[in-house]
Amino acid sequence: MQRPTSRFIKAGGGGIAAVAALLLVTGQAARTADHLDPPARTDPAVDSTPDTPADIADVFTWYDATNVNFVITFAGPSSPTQPAFYDRDVLYTLNLSTQKAGTTADIPITFRFGKGAGANDFGIQASGIPGVTGTLEGPVESTLTKSGVSLRAGLFDDPFFFDLQGFKDTKSTGTLMFNKTRNFFDGKNDTAIVLSIPRANFTTSNISAWFTTARFGGQL
Repeated sequence: MQRPTSRFIKAGGGGIAAVAALLLVTGQAARTADHLDPPARTDPAVDSTPDTPADIADVFTWYDATNVNFVITFAGPSSPTQPAFYDRDVLYTLNLSTQKAGTTADIPITFRFGKGAGANDFGIQASGIPGVTGTLEGPVESTLTKSGVSLRAGLFDDPFFFDLQGFKDTKSTGTLMFNKTRNFFDGKNDTAIVLSIPRANFTTSNISAWFTTARFGGQL
């Protein structure tokens, strides 16, 4: 399989927050981060009512011998005592492009959360998944399968590694002060959507992917 160059870009638009990992699938994992962006809507240091459920954290994507895998995290990092965020008024979209330019989504996969009968019952509904007729839906914190596709939404340990203190110290002093043993995200959680789609469901091995969120009714 040809190994093209991977590129990363930021994406704007009408969503409350947006992140893009413009990826030409190469067999190696690709990832991009978007915490607290845009600050005016998601950063509690800037906005007294941050829209945490719409704040994208990280996007990871890779393929194996069978599947193309996507992990999208949001609403984090949060403390271990904080529950997951399932906001019915936020539309989450995984935008996939199989076109050469990779800037227009010909495969938009949308995710919505909904409330169940019980106080802590929530479900997820996914639409537009290649190879799946209709929707794939069911309770969160469960692995849902249909037509070879698997989907899980729930609370996960934040997979990102970053020395935030070292970044701040480096920025303020102009001297590199990173510590590879110091991880700001250690012990913190994200809400995440994990999706695996059979490679056979795509007509090309070059897939550009980016993720957006949009709040119904506008900004909080």
